[in-house]
Amino acid sequence: MRIATLSWLAPLAGTAVSITIEPTSADSIRNAASTVAFDLMSYYRGNISGETPGILPQPFFWWEGGGMFMTMIDYWRYTGDSSYNAVTSQALQAQVGENNDYMPQNQTKNEGNDDQGFWAMAAMLAAETNFPNPPQDKPQWLALAQAVFNEHASRWETEHCGGGLRWQIFQFNKGFDYKNSISNGAFFNLGTRLARYTGNDTYAQWAEKIWDWQESVKFIDADYNIFDGSSLNENCTVISPLQWTYNAGIFLHGAANMFNYSKGSSIWRDRTAGLLNTTARVFFNQTIMEEQACEQPNTCNTDQLSFKAYFSGWLAATTILAPFTESTINPLLASSAVAAGQQCSGGASKSQCGFRWTQRDANDGNFGIGQSMSALAVIHSAMVTIPRAAAVIDGGSTGGGSTGGGGQPGQVPVTGSAPPSFAPVTNSTGGTSQGDPNAGIGTPGRESVMIDVIKTTEKDTVAASFLTAAVALSVIGGSFIMVYE
Repeated sequence: MRIATLSWLAPLAGTAVSITIEPTSADSIRNAASTVAFDLMSYYRGNISGETPGILPQPFFWWEGGGMFMTMIDYWRYTGDSSYNAVTSQALQAQVGENNDYMPQNQTKNEGNDDQGFWAMAAMLAAETNFPNPPQDKPQWLALAQAVFNEHASRWETEHCGGGLRWQIFQFNKGFDYKNSISNGAFFNLGTRLARYTGNDTYAQWAEKIWDWQESVKFIDADYNIFDGSSLNENCTVISPLQWTYNAGIFLHGAANMFNYSKGSSIWRDRTAGLLNTTARVFFNQTIMEEQACEQPNTCNTDQLSFKAYFSGWLAATTILAPFTESTINPLLASSAVAAGQQCSGGASKSQCGFRWTQRDANDGNFGIGQSMSALAVIHSAMVTIPRAAAVIDGGSTGGGSTGGGGQPGQVPVTGSAPPSFAPVTNSTGGTSQGDPNAGIGTPGRESVMIDVIKTTEKDTVAASFLTAAVALSVIGGSFIMVYE
């Protein structure tokens, strides 16, 4: 992903009435989320004739479309409102690219490993929630996630820093000489979820490998701080000290998946708990979520204004996968949801959400897609904090799958008090999405560096079954060189 510096700003909303949220009421949370979702989707033009589905207006980069529609899947998951399902599916299908791997040729100058990963995580969430499946002649959610995972595995590079993914895929993009936590975090997160969904331990082995590498270069330190990344020019020895909510969330959610997949491994319990303790300390100001690196000085750029959205979703999902985290996460989500609602009083709709939730006295006037997405995510994520009986929607009916309608994610028993209707499914507990373990393997122009090979299980063939090879990048004509900033 790239860094844009323009944010959507509007005058202060004055005396407008904010959205009041009662965090113990499912109806209150649903109603608030519905209002914010409407405002968020009012920015989107991709479903209008002549526009491109999945693409957000300038100055937003391509990756954030994947992030927004990932958020909209969670909105349906937690509220049961299927109003935006069709447009979400349209967007996720429109951006799969020519090889069904979320690498459309027209995004080459914008796309890094993290960008591709965000669209893949949206597809993975669709599989895990039994979001309505595409027609059989279209790419399926699970197969799309597997394709991206396989391509990430092919780009694992040990010559510099002993392993890891580069930030960028293509040499001509600025950042090709940088390795970072968000790119490797997306790879890790996908691996943990694919392991849980498919039962194939090779994905889990890759997840272990990525975690170990992150620790070896101290992108994850002994106190579970997660730092941004480092240049290959210093062999990853000079680390950017910045910490972002989405880096913390992506690894926390992945660790919780591994805890769940490993049936309560003490190692993954300790890692999950360690990440959570640091996350609660670093990213909450008096129990209110805060993007601590940029929020108070008002320096968050367009990308960073959306980070709290993904963080909120991953926190909520962590409580379902690792119920021992509920006592820490639930109060933080509930108080942050209330505070976010108090910032939703601006713009023409008088319900546009500001960004600085710790500011209780007036709307901060900072409106836009990232701000609305962050508020929406934390509000609907608060559904996991409600006791089971109150949170099961419409009697807990199941649905989704290939029916194409609204419906609810399939109910799967999960240890703890998390509502069963919110539990992510697997291919053995009601998951209907069709996979392709060989997706993305051998696609010309995709494998850019040598990879390590991990022996696969007999059950399946996944990324580790690649032939170790170096395949030259081929992008629209030979020696074309471009630097995009």
